[in-house]
Amino acid sequence: MIDYNQKYTLGELENLNIIKLGRGNVISKNDIRNNPGKYPIYSSSAINNGKMGEYGGYMFDDERITWSIDGGGKFFYRNNHKYSVTNVSGWLKVINSDILNTKFLYYLLLNEWSFKKYDYTNKAHPSVIRDDYILHIPSIDVQNEIVEVLDKFSALETELEAELEARTKQYEYYKNKLLINDKFRKIKLSDIGPVKMCRRIFKNQTTDKGDIPFYKIGTFGVEADAYISRELFLEYKDKYPFPNKSDVLLSASGTIGRRVIYEGEDAYFQDSNIVWIDNDETIVLNKYLYYLYGIINWKVSSGGTISRLYNKIILNTEVLVPPLDEQERIVSILDKFSSLVNDIKEGLPAEIELRRKQYEYYRNKLLTFE
Repeated sequence: MIDYNQKYTLGELENLNIIKLGRGNVISKNDIRNNPGKYPIYSSSAINNGKMGEYGGYMFDDERITWSIDGGGKFFYRNNHKYSVTNVSGWLKVINSDILNTKFLYYLLLNEWSFKKYDYTNKAHPSVIRDDYILHIPSIDVQNEIVEVLDKFSALETELEAELEARTKQYEYYKNKLLINDKFRKIKLSDIGPVKMCRRIFKNQTTDKGDIPFYKIGTFGVEADAYISRELFLEYKDKYPFPNKSDVLLSASGTIGRRVIYEGEDAYFQDSNIVWIDNDETIVLNKYLYYLYGIINWKVSSGGTISRLYNKIILNTEVLVPPLDEQERIVSILDKFSSLVNDIKEGLPAEIELRRKQYEYYRNKLLTFE
């Protein structure tokens, strides 16, 4: 028995025969290839819920908590299906369910890990956590009630993620359906305008901090880590090619085909790696061109050391283009879909993030008994 007014470490709970701690077995990628099957194997990665692959055998067929020994220690809940864990994962089994609810302990450990961020990098044995956590274990009735509440939050988040996945697939289907139509006119991108790029900026012209962000291929579409002076920006913007507001910028190196709509902000872009078509919107709307870029399978040149999307390849690429009124209709539909599945302020990602924060807030409140 335990005293519910006291706090316990995992090692103390193991000494009281309430839990058992252990470590997975060595299972290599060669083992998986030589003995394929249907039973999941979990390793240290937090990606894909820690799933490494599928195997012809299994270690466990019960409810356990696992964590990654060399992957930051994050906890996972495994419930009543045949599975294995590798030697870089620890496992915990509750052996007295009258005293301790496994799911409650999982939530408790996950909450502690989330706020304290214990680091188990390169630790070789699950005994490393035996004394690291000092846990308040309430009565089993309270544990069950907390699990019921947190399960509902978790289920809602899972439902929203499934909804997002379904809507994303639906969006991709309709995007292709709307943009690929044999009745549309076929043109080359050279028909709508020439390829343009900014003037070359040399490294000695950039700084770590400054007035005008300078986007290189590695920071295109994210956050700039280099800057140029406002004086240089205004000079080059006036003398050399510079995108108009709503032009579609395109990466010609690195992550080839990444596209960003230029919103008119003060910014400068790396020559030859970030380009745009000086688009004639009487033929193709900029926003329609943005969506077209997203379905093009660019014929990238890889003859050199770095793969590149050359201007000639861009200009020779053929696309299907409907009349302008149909372009507007398609853009309106795709904008709504895109907002639903991508917008971190208004769409499903925003709702998921809101529910996640709400879940973490109540999880902390319930499990710290505040």
